[in-house]
Amino acid sequence: MSHPILSDSQVRMKKAIDHALHEFSTIHTGKASPVMVESVMVEAYGSMMPLKGCAAISTPDPRLIQIQPWDKSLLRPIEKALQLANIGINPIVDGSLIRLPFPELSRERRQEYVKTAHRLAEEGRVAIRHIRRDAMEAAKKLKKDGKLSEDDEKRLEKDVQNATDKAIKDVDTALANKEKELMTV
Repeated sequence: MSHPILSDSQVRMKKAIDHALHEFSTIHTGKASPVMVESVMVEAYGSMMPLKGCAAISTPDPRLIQIQPWDKSLLRPIEKALQLANIGINPIVDGSLIRLPFPELSRERRQEYVKTAHRLAEEGRVAIRHIRRDAMEAAKKLKKDGKLSEDDEKRLEKDVQNATDKAIKDVDTALANKEKELMTV
């Protein structure tokens, strides 16, 4: 039977891994992906809303994102939001569409993306370590309060450490895959 502290820390570590994977997906590899722009906040109808909530986002070819607002009056606000989002690509308004053409990536740009991926992976590993620290402190507190025996505390700490090692390995594997994807020409 797994301890509630272990279960909670595993759930939180899974969320940290998922967050790191989502962050990796926002790094583009020269291939257009709707994920890169769908969370850009647009001022529409007097409030801020994500781009995916006010336009259809598609990728007709690997080097182009096409955005078609559901309301033509949102063309300019979407264009402005894309420019402010600083994604490195200038939007081109073409009638009722906005196009985002992606240039071929240079070697230097690819290396910058790899550095960004490493930074995001380290943030994920740090989050996982924080979860481990919280679980270890909770185990120590239970032992101090007399609700957990010393053997159970040691077993729980070992299980938490194993979960931490596995989670960090998952982040490292995802980083290796992203790095390979970024450096493939």
